Amino acid sequence: MAIQVGDKIPSVTLRRMEAGKMQTVTTDELFSGKKVVLFAVPGAFTPTCSMQHLPGFIEKADEIKAKGVDLIACVSVNDAFVMDAWGQGQGAGDKVLMLADGNGDFARALGLDFDGSGIGFGLRSQRYALVAEDAVVKTLAVDAPMKFEVSSAEAILRTL
Repeated sequence: MAIQVGDKIPSVTLRRMEAGKMQTVTTDELFSGKKVVLFAVPGAFTPTCSMQHLPGFIEKADEIKAKGVDLIACVSVNDAFVMDAWGQGQGAGDKVLMLADGNGDFARALGLDFDGSGIGFGLRSQRYALVAEDAVVKTLAVDAPMKFEVSSAEAILRTL
């Protein structure tokens, strides 16, 4: 069963790059006591993710944060090195925190994983965006497979 509005974000360890070194960070650390916008993409460097999804959140980061958001984060079932390189290439800087869910533990814990083996992707995360306050999901927008309609930065801005 997929996570729902009103549910608590599950406790999972993710990875990120900081000062050239891979670091672990828990969802408890990321979400506790904060208002967080988290969006997930099926894969770093993939077309929709690179041309629309991540760039939209980078472009709208100041507007989103002006609505009281403490953190904007992007997560994907990729390793921390890939997420770091993708973030650097896209100019994420300090606007969007790039998080790696390399084994898909977070995607599975949310019930928002999918099997992309048929196209050589293996386990991946569905495309979605959520707003959480103090680790409780306040809004959740999950796109239909192969679609990018409800999880954009613009859509999230309308919910804030």
